[in-house]
Formats: sequence, structure tokens, C-alpha cells
Amino acid sequence: MLDNLNEMQKKAVFETKGPILVLAGAGSGKTRVLTSKIYYLLKEKGVRKSEILAITFTNKAAKEMRERVESLLEEDVSGMWIGTFHSICVRILRRYADRLGYTSGFSIYDRTDSKTLLKEVYKRLDISDKTIEYNLVLNKISDAKNNLVFPEDYTKYYGNDFASIKISEIYGLYEDLKKEYNAFDFDDLIIKTLILLVSFDDALEYYQDKFSYIFVDEYQDTNKTQYELVKLLSKKHMNVTAVGDNDQSIYGWRGADISNILNFEKDFEASQVIKLERNYRSTSEILNAANELIKNNDQKYLKKLWTDKSSGKKPIYLNLPSDMDTAYKLVQKVNELLYKGEALSEMAILYRTNAESRQLEEALIAYGINYVVVGGLKFYERKEIKDIVAYLTIFMNKTDDVSFRRIINVPRRGIGEKEFRKGR
Repeated sequence: MLDNLNEMQKKAVFETKGPILVLAGAGSGKTRVLTSKIYYLLKEKGVRKSEILAITFTNKAAKEMRERVESLLEEDVSGMWIGTFHSICVRILRRYADRLGYTSGFSIYDRTDSKTLLKEVYKRLDISDKTIEYNLVLNKISDAKNNLVFPEDYTKYYGNDFASIKISEIYGLYEDLKKEYNAFDFDDLIIKTLILLVSFDDALEYYQDKFSYIFVDEYQDTNKTQYELVKLLSKKHMNVTAVGDNDQSIYGWRGADISNILNFEKDFEASQVIKLERNYRSTSEILNAANELIKNNDQKYLKKLWTDKSSGKKPIYLNLPSDMDTAYKLVQKVNELLYKGEALSEMAILYRTNAESRQLEEALIAYGINYVVVGGLKFYERKEIKDIVAYLTIFMNKTDDVSFRRIINVPRRGIGEKEFRKGR
């Protein structure tokens, strides 16, 4: 299996000591490299499964990595630490929650739950949502947490104007109520794990000893808290394999810091940089266009993607005046392909935000073309599912006020605010 790797992939797999930055261009087989290296450590180097920590950014990527490792080893790996930053932190917090004043049955609030709690905060502080909008405050609190800024320091970093002072007050009470309700929000999971590890030496030593090898996928998309967590956990063994692409960092708007990957050699002494430049996904025409664009980046690491796939059509770039013009031009192209005998099942229209789908759907309807919107409303965002989850949460965590508020009148019981407070 390892013989099928190309030379640079082999180098990334067989280098097992010290920090390694694998700069993986698009379609270069980075997941294959990660899973092959895990396999190599377990089968050839005698490393135990419990010594490996592999961190990805999405549940889908974690599932794929786990399935590939399982397929290579031909044995169950469900107990291995392969998961997202947040799922890994949840495992740590479940074990040590009492150190931070929580119980192991703590709730995890999603955006809707946080907004519900924020309404209570506003009421207690006598603040109108017309003065400071809920979503704005949640975004500000999230940004603060991802930059390790706590309520008492908020105005120091974000200004001493009226809005910042109010957000600081809201942030403080929001945190206090979450603790009272034995709950974390999504951003808490990493920052609270950092607080735990920094505050309790025995917990830090346990995980530093445990994880001899740490793998981090999509390293270019890490934010400050994720970066600090990787540095902290890897400090003893320093066997970090970080995989990423400095030319694909597009999540700065949600806290990703490109300097994390650019400063890898400075942050991890005696590190190696290995470039995966061979592309297995695209034709040379597409790669040539990508290289022409990427070479304009003012970045530290330069890569040149290449492939032995020479046949293919040149990509077409169009600059159109409006969203509607773009939608109709795309659908017109779909219609032309249909007349040439191409199948709809072979076509896909990708768009960056959900808001863009409306124009595309209108154009498809106008041309009489059947289509499927992939995804749609997420399962766990449906009202009935959130209601069921809230009931289950209350069974585990009776102090969760947000979940209790959600279900108190589901099904409708005619319980008003006065009766609710009396019952609580």
C-alpha cells in the first residue's frame, strides 16, 4: 500500500520524528498521506492507537479519515482520537468538567440556544435588541473568544465606546448564566479546554504524555485558540504533522489566521517542510490557470501544481454585471449542454452563499429544468428535532434553563412567564 505513494508523499509518511509541515496543494492526496502515516506508525513503528491524536475541521472529514484508517488496518478504530477540534475538546471537558465548576452532563448550546439566552441577558440588563442587535453581539462574543479575550478585558482590546462597554456587560452576564445553567456554547469548547489545561498541571501532563503524535488537517484555517491548543498538547513530544495549503486560506472572516501556517518553522524548532505539488484531480489546463493566479500571492511558501493529465478544456471566466445575469448565463449553458445530449446528473452549479440560490432557481424554473438543492434546511435546525433534543437535554441536565424554556409549552400548555418563574 505504501509503495503506491509518490516520492514526496513517501517522505511525508516516513518522516516520523519532530514537527513536519506538509504543504499540500489541491488534489495532492493529503488525506491519503495522513491516513498512510497513521497506518505506518501503528503497523511499522509499534505506536499504540491511544498515542495518536488526529484533528480535522469537519465531522465529514473526521468520518472519512476514521473509515480510511479502519480500512487500512482492517480493525475497529472507533476508540481512536480522530475528530474535529470541538469534538476532541468535548471529550477532554467531559472528563474534567468538575475542575471548571461544571458537571460532566453539561449542555452544548447552538446559535439558537445562545440567542435565547441572550434575550434573558438583555431583559436582566434592561437593554433593547433595537439598541444592539442579537446577532451582532453573538458575533462579537465569538470573535472575542476565538482571540482569547475575556469579558473583563473586552474594552481593552475592542475599544471603550458605548457599544463596546455594553457588549462587555452582556458578555459577562451571558457567561455567568451559562455556568449557572451548566452549559457551554460552541466557542467555549476550545477556550475552556485551554483554561483547563493551563490551570491544572495534572490534566495537561496527562494529555501531553498521552499524545505522542499529533496530526492537524487544514492547518491554514486554524484560529488563535486552535493554534494554542496544538502548541500546548504537542509541547512534550513535538511530533506534530500539520497539513495545509497557504494558498487556500479563505476563512479569515471566521478567525482563521494564515500566519499560523506561515510561522510554523518559527513556532516549532527543527521542523521540516514537505511540499505535495502533484495534483491527481485536475487537468493541466486548470492547474496552469491556478498557478498563474497563485504566483501573484505575496507569500513565504511557493508551490507549482502539476499533473500528467494533459487533456482537458480550458476554464472559462466571465465577468457579468449582476447576480441575475450570472444565474441566467449559467442556466443557459446548462440548457446548451442538455441539447448536446449531456445528462443533468453530470452537472452541478456551485455558489458561495445560500442567498445566491434564489436567482439560480428562478432561472432554472424559467428554462423548465428540473433541479435539486443539495442540503437545504439542516436536520438539527428543524423545530421538531430541536424540541426533542431539548427534552433529552433536560433529562441529563435539569439546570439547563434554555432547554427548559424551549419545551415548557411544547406541546402547548398555556404556561405564561409568571407561572414559568413560579415553577422554576
